[in-house]
Amino acid sequence: MAKARKPETDAIDRSAALWGEQLEKLHQTMDPFGIRASFRKVGEGWLANPEQLATALSQLTRDVQSLQLNAWQTATGLKPGPVQIPKPDDERFSDPVWNESAPFSLLKQYYLLYTHWLEEALFDAPDTPAKERRHAAFWARQWLNAIAPNNYLFTNPVALKKFWESGGATLNHGLKQWLDDLNSGDVRMVDRSAFQVGKNLAMTPGAVVYRNDLMELIQYAPTTEQVHAIPILIFPPWINKFYILDLNEKKSVVRHLVAQGYTVFVVSWRNPTAAQSETTFDDYLMQGMREAVDAARGICGTPNVHAVGYCIGGTALAAMMAWYNAEYPDAAKVPVAHWTLLTALTDFSRPGGIEVFLNEETINSLDTMMAQQGFLDGRDMARAFRLLRSNSLIWHYFVHNYLYGETPPAFDVLFWNTDVTRMPRAMHAYYLREFYLHNKLIQKDGVTLAGHKIDLGRIRQPLYAVGCVEDHIAPWKAAFKIADKPQASVQYTLSSSGHILGIINPPVIPPKRSYWSGPCREQSPDEWKRQCTEIQGSWWPHWTKYLSGQCGPMVPARQPGSAEHPVLEAAPGRYVLDT
Repeated sequence: MAKARKPETDAIDRSAALWGEQLEKLHQTMDPFGIRASFRKVGEGWLANPEQLATALSQLTRDVQSLQLNAWQTATGLKPGPVQIPKPDDERFSDPVWNESAPFSLLKQYYLLYTHWLEEALFDAPDTPAKERRHAAFWARQWLNAIAPNNYLFTNPVALKKFWESGGATLNHGLKQWLDDLNSGDVRMVDRSAFQVGKNLAMTPGAVVYRNDLMELIQYAPTTEQVHAIPILIFPPWINKFYILDLNEKKSVVRHLVAQGYTVFVVSWRNPTAAQSETTFDDYLMQGMREAVDAARGICGTPNVHAVGYCIGGTALAAMMAWYNAEYPDAAKVPVAHWTLLTALTDFSRPGGIEVFLNEETINSLDTMMAQQGFLDGRDMARAFRLLRSNSLIWHYFVHNYLYGETPPAFDVLFWNTDVTRMPRAMHAYYLREFYLHNKLIQKDGVTLAGHKIDLGRIRQPLYAVGCVEDHIAPWKAAFKIADKPQASVQYTLSSSGHILGIINPPVIPPKRSYWSGPCREQSPDEWKRQCTEIQGSWWPHWTKYLSGQCGPMVPARQPGSAEHPVLEAAPGRYVLDT
């Protein structure tokens, strides 16, 4: 017969469990990104393989000895070449003085030597999961970037030279800018006073023709006498404002499409507050995308549209297309006849640099923060994305603004990038956990949205998809995985440059960028690219030629609005101005 437990034993067990919960909460509070756990696993991997550790340390010793020999040769008047050189994308030491001045050259090389060795040691840790190695290396890189010699006045020869030549004016101006940024809580990347939405940004003529609590629908005025019968409806990401697609006359995707004879609609998402904290991903699909599609069809009198989704707008569009194909067994009745994805992920197994923030600890911490304020502040998200490229997006501006005393540039893309939005708690928690963390969107019937199980394999409409070679938000090889899903033709286009400039890529002479394009099915990304020819120039003309074959015959141009959907106000509307 089992022996009865004493009351004091039960009390001790309950107390231990309570302390365990409190310690777990304390751990999450002190280390919300799980950094300590990753470094511990990397360390354990190396300690379990002492021979490999000894080999790595021996290589470090040899590299240090080579650099010491280089220093001795320099001290005796010789001019040996550098032992350690920056990586091709490292612009921190590009000024010639870092090579011409022996002391600064050696300082730079010692920094690079230990930095490269430590990063490789973390990346190559034996018997350690790849995700943990990448996670540890990322956070180590943040510290290594912060202590780089170019970030400090007395170890930056360029800053010292500017200080001397200006009589201290550069440092004085830099100090003023530092105080301004300290008050604003951010390192400025752009002169925000140079831009105003509706004045010199988002200027393409048009009107708001539909509005609900989640979005405004903008229809643009035609510039041609005739337009293609099927309109184009663009869904930008709601983590940013829509006018990245309408920056100015030369960089506007919208203006380009209008000039080519298309009726263009764009969704302008609302910048939510705590009042919209319970807005769900389903709401973005049904109240946002579905209502926009229905309004555009009603205004144009067409049974369907061509839909375009950019970034998270594209992820949502893929889910919406699967929902439509579940809702309408007859493919001809689906309100979207064909669609385009711009740098959009549907498979989140390798989501790029943002992977370092995707673990239970981080998402639990975000859940707690969002529960308190009802949303994720766009500034917090912006800081996270800047960490992915901290040298170019943080420390570059730290050095140029504060040590060199330079005023941030007036650059429209950077202005847009700092015009942040908020994320509703319910939607963002679901999106991060179900898509990023558990990768359910790519799984057949992995998620249920608005009453339908979502299977991307049910999609029966032709797709034109675009990826970007240097994209660190939606890596192109991950974005390419959508190609195997639709039961229809897929045309994939790969643009040079990154997540923004690869898309905002107008035709110019001489061409600045290039692209590859071709049909794809049951191929790896590398196999597909090998079969394509690199073409100099913008991919926009290739896309509009593709659209001309999809969007039907020419009809008389349509002015914004209709009797059912009258003009509410001029573009760019009011939601884009919400701060």
